[in-house]
Amino acid sequence: MEVRQLQIFRTLAEELNFTRTAERVHTVQSNVTAQIKSLEEELGMPLFDRLGRRVALTEAGRRFQPFAEQALAAMEQGQRAIQHGAEPSGPLRIGAPESVLTYRLPQVLRAFRRRFPHVELIFRPLFNATVGLKLESGKFDMAIVMADRAPNAAVESMRLRTERVFLLCSPDYSLAAQATVKPADLAGESLLLTESGCSYRLKFDRLLAMQSVRPAHVTEFSSVEAIKECAAAGMGIALLPAIAAARELRQNQLKALHWAGPSLDIATHILWHKDKWVSPAMAAFAELCRDKLEE
Repeated sequence: MEVRQLQIFRTLAEELNFTRTAERVHTVQSNVTAQIKSLEEELGMPLFDRLGRRVALTEAGRRFQPFAEQALAAMEQGQRAIQHGAEPSGPLRIGAPESVLTYRLPQVLRAFRRRFPHVELIFRPLFNATVGLKLESGKFDMAIVMADRAPNAAVESMRLRTERVFLLCSPDYSLAAQATVKPADLAGESLLLTESGCSYRLKFDRLLAMQSVRPAHVTEFSSVEAIKECAAAGMGIALLPAIAAARELRQNQLKALHWAGPSLDIATHILWHKDKWVSPAMAAFAELCRDKLEE
């Protein structure tokens, strides 16, 4: 099994197209076909289904994919370690939820680029449910998650801070004037929530289930900005980190309910796989996050 074969496999698994794969790896299509065929023969089973002009990963291909990613990531890390020594450099792939990416990381990014210009930072959105696989496969070097505890024993973690989480609504919404709002008060209300993989959404869902509270409607959004706009328009009650709604609260476009139920706040951690070599770039990023974000 050769590195070139793994590189072509990774690209074809992403593109699912032989022509585009050949263009990305700077070779001809026939060579892509030959390399994949050789890899499949070595493994003893097909990795891709050729369905006319369509290409799809087989079940074996899906099982093999994270191991190929992990092997290539380890080789790339080794090359960077030898080539660049202790100076932070090379690509650094970071996964984080939208609220952290948008409202916490820009200050870290500005400082990091100024101090370490040879590191290529790549940020991607991430839900907690996929963080373990993303770190193990090498898709991400590090991840920032919002969770009360680290997701599993396969990761190392460093706690950064606690994010306050609010229930928000329009200032003229019916519950906005109440002195306190209890979980039971949410029965029959319309809730504006992030997608189900979001950590503070999961915590809130569990709380409502334990209290046997049934809202009238739950509307899911993939955009924090859309949630805020709908809440400000009086369409329901939103659940968001305080940092995501700071501007709207200051401008009186939204109001935080006087929540009397269990705490909705959630911790933020930075994670990396326990078996991963912590590169100078990773160490520098973690240290800067602690300096800028730690309470």
